[in-house]
Amino acid sequence: MNETSLYARLGGYDAIAAVANDLLPRLQADPQLARFWQHRGDDGVRRERQLLIDFLCASAGGPLYYTGRDMKLTHRGMRISESDWSAFLTHLRATLEAFQVPAAERDEVIAFVQSTKADIVEA
Repeated sequence: MNETSLYARLGGYDAIAAVANDLLPRLQADPQLARFWQHRGDDGVRRERQLLIDFLCASAGGPLYYTGRDMKLTHRGMRISESDWSAFLTHLRATLEAFQVPAAERDEVIAFVQSTKADIVEA
């Protein structure tokens, strides 16, 4: 059986980058989540966006190699709560719907993101 990777089914690098480029401003504009980007310079935000794109591409079976830290180390000490996580998922779902990602792929993305929750949510 030759199953096409999630990376390919999502449309590859450009499509995943477009999703990240839509998602991050949504998160930054959310009154609950904006605190995570306070006091961050433009360069730091650009680097974070690129790491997110690389992480998503690599995790979806794409040809990119993620060079960032693991999720637990990256998010340690940020005090991300269940409520923060829920708000993030709301924005992620909205972004995926805005890009008309098919339900099967959308569910697969959400399932993957949910698999990282234990390493991200602290409080």
